[in-house]
Amino acid sequence: MPPRIQHVSIPIAPDGADSAREFYGRVLRLPEIPVPREVLAHDAVWYRLGDTELHLFFEELFADRSARHFCIAVDDLHGVQTWLDDADVPAIGAVPLPGRSRLFCRDPFGNLIEITVVEREIGTDAD
Repeated sequence: MPPRIQHVSIPIAPDGADSAREFYGRVLRLPEIPVPREVLAHDAVWYRLGDTELHLFFEELFADRSARHFCIAVDDLHGVQTWLDDADVPAIGAVPLPGRSRLFCRDPFGNLIEITVVEREIGTDAD
């Protein structure tokens, strides 16, 4: 099997489980998965993201507005934009890329998220 990303871990506020479930579960519609009991003491909320997992862990947050982010590929960017609008989550414009419609948003904890439709892979002959 070639290397792949198995999971991404990002911080949320120590009291942020409900906000995380609202944003990642209800707004982005990711299915929550059980946290293994071996790591339950670390306080976390986990989600299935295709064949990858998103692990949210609790820690004190700091003001970080860097460009670090993770990206979620979807089939319907307009639909996700509607979900964000309905939840009053502002979308952040993105520089267009060939073969990729995309937008950015921030979760309730300030983490930057790119959401994209991959119409074609970068580096193909069509570029």
